[in-house]
Amino acid sequence: MTSITPFPTERTVVLTGAASARGIGRAAADRLASEGWSIAILDINAEDAKAAAAEIGSNRAVKALGVGADVSDAASVDRAITEIEDALPPIVALANLAGISSPTTFMETTVEEWDKVFAINMRGTFIVSQRVLKGMIERKLGRIVSISSISAQRGGGTYSKVAYSASKAGIIGFTRALAREVGEFGVTVNAIAPGPIDTDIMGGTLSEERKAQMSEGIMMGRVGTREEVAALIAFLLGQDSGYITAATYDINGGLQVS
Repeated sequence: MTSITPFPTERTVVLTGAASARGIGRAAADRLASEGWSIAILDINAEDAKAAAAEIGSNRAVKALGVGADVSDAASVDRAITEIEDALPPIVALANLAGISSPTTFMETTVEEWDKVFAINMRGTFIVSQRVLKGMIERKLGRIVSISSISAQRGGGTYSKVAYSASKAGIIGFTRALAREVGEFGVTVNAIAPGPIDTDIMGGTLSEERKAQMSEGIMMGRVGTREEVAALIAFLLGQDSGYITAATYDINGGLQVS
């Protein structure tokens, strides 16, 4: 029988793709820092990652490190995680947030674009998860949360089309299967499927007019905020969520009822 391993006082969360000032990852990093986590930000842009970590570390008085890494490249990820392991407390949590959208219609999508979307959204999630799991399994403690999308459930219908929706559907299957394999080691694996959120991933900063258009059909009558998604990420990565695994959490204001 698996026993409950308590969280260490000093612990690190790794967040991929969390350097963007208006992204969910940045909001999640700030939220987790406010709860005492040491923060490691992985981003394709090393300078942005370092700047984001420095700002959060200073504002929240926690240890923070920004590292440049291409999540689709195993060697790049290995170097980055090794640097984090050498500089920060043990990695207890991972938030797979790195992702790219694709508004290209199916018949116009090239093989190259399809592969690029899957390389970041799906392959990147696999590579980073596998690398951090080595330590989690050894310590018999870990939390992994990956970002899927309402597009995976509805078959698009928001901004991105088939390539994005298919890659994000893969995240849900990945989450369920991985949770089954690593549960015996005290590691939980969950997914979050956001609906329309006020970020820049859907073609740039949302105007008030566009927010109003996107709010049609949403029970709560508005798009979501980065901070609301960050709060859900923080809960699923926290100590109190140890009996939740293989789940996909909707956060969409009622746009999709599962």
